[in-house]
Amino acid sequence: MKHLSKMLKGLVAVFAAAAMALTLAPTAFAAEATSTTYKLTLTDTSTGHTYEAYQIFTGDLSKKEDGTKVLSNVKWGTGVTYTGSESAADVAKALGDGSMTIAQLEEKLTLTKPVKTVTSSEGSTVIDGLAAGYYLVKDQDGTQANKSDAYTKFIVQVVGNTEADIKSDVPTVEKKVKDTNDSTGETSGWQDSADADINDWVPYQITGTMPDNIADYTSYKYVFTDTMSKGLTYDKDDAGHKAVIKIGDKDVTSSFTEDVTTDKDGRTVVTWTCDNLKGIDGVTLDENTTVVVTYSAKLNENAVIGANGNPNTVNLTYSNNPNKGGEGETGKTPEDKNIVFTYKTVVNKLDQDKKSLAGAAFKLEKKQSDGKYKTVKEFTAGEETKFEFKGLDDGTYKLTETTTPAGYNTIDPIEFTISAEHDEASDDPKLTDLSGDVKSGEAKFTADTNTGSLTTDVVNKKGSTLPSTGGMGTTVLYVAGAVIVVAAGIGLALRRNKRQDA
Repeated sequence: MKHLSKMLKGLVAVFAAAAMALTLAPTAFAAEATSTTYKLTLTDTSTGHTYEAYQIFTGDLSKKEDGTKVLSNVKWGTGVTYTGSESAADVAKALGDGSMTIAQLEEKLTLTKPVKTVTSSEGSTVIDGLAAGYYLVKDQDGTQANKSDAYTKFIVQVVGNTEADIKSDVPTVEKKVKDTNDSTGETSGWQDSADADINDWVPYQITGTMPDNIADYTSYKYVFTDTMSKGLTYDKDDAGHKAVIKIGDKDVTSSFTEDVTTDKDGRTVVTWTCDNLKGIDGVTLDENTTVVVTYSAKLNENAVIGANGNPNTVNLTYSNNPNKGGEGETGKTPEDKNIVFTYKTVVNKLDQDKKSLAGAAFKLEKKQSDGKYKTVKEFTAGEETKFEFKGLDDGTYKLTETTTPAGYNTIDPIEFTISAEHDEASDDPKLTDLSGDVKSGEAKFTADTNTGSLTTDVVNKKGSTLPSTGGMGTTVLYVAGAVIVVAAGIGLALRRNKRQDA
């Protein structure tokens, strides 16, 4: 939608021309047929609007020597009532020379009946059958409440087939998240998806914009509604993680009211409401102004593992009727969505015959950016043969067998890296790839992107068996003893033979 201020400048110009026309000699114009009608084409329109055209002024259509068409003998149009004492010609002149504003005109002007009412089309909308004059075109009252659009109202001169761009302008909102790899220490920019460990604090950013015509509002309501899935926890009392709201460099958190509730599905719904952005001290709003909310939410034990992930959505409710100064009716943006993914590792304990083997215990550690390892989870030995480590982020891990089943050899620690790919810029982010790369030890991971799982078999082999009493070991000792006895006898016989020869 063109800025109303720009429209008013154009309107002042055409009224000035009309005012000048009132003072020019009649011989400078050629009158045109008064029965001619024209069409007004509204461009950049979208469906869902009902436009009303009110004739504010009418008059005699004339043509100047240079071909320019103007209205002279200006009178009040059809379907409006002016309660002031000024004539239509006086009002037109006052608008033209700036001694009367549009707002002052509206205070005394009652719209009684539109000359045309049309339903909008995608791309362009035509209002035809309009006699020469000045028309106020506006959305029908009540038709844009709670929609993702805004009301429009402007005045246009129709002295021939005319075109006007009135695409409604509304604010937008987007939600972003950051992704950190604990093992490398690398952190992404703001994007539409991330992955995290359970108990990680995940940073979020919400950015809301202004409509191009923010200057036309006397007040402006602004409400963020953030819905977090059950796997995310928001702590409004945690100073290090609760929301901070800024306009530019100015902290305006105190100008918003925060409300935290839980819906029937266990989701956390947080709203940040400012009844009037334009009423915040020290803040000046223009079309380039943004409102930015930052906070962190913890990925909790209810987190969904795998492709469904843990979504977070936001929408923005905003004043959408500048015709009423911003009071009352509001619009609402579509929801913007991002997702945090998390994964699991499944270890199946087997013997060398590929049969389930009980009696083992494992510890999983995650490598940190400083090279040290942090314990993720430990299992104690028991009857379990399947070990699941849930809620894992990407990064490098070490799996250690802390208890080995009796009679089996302990495995070497397995070091492996979890890698994942997910849409970083998408209206509906997806988990696209998951893999486990073994760095050391014996294992091979099978990935399932849908369930977010990396599964491996860990095999224990039986240890070497020591010989029992009376077995082969004893026989070997006996044989060794006999050899010694025989050797001694041969040595004794040799010594005797030497003495006899002497």
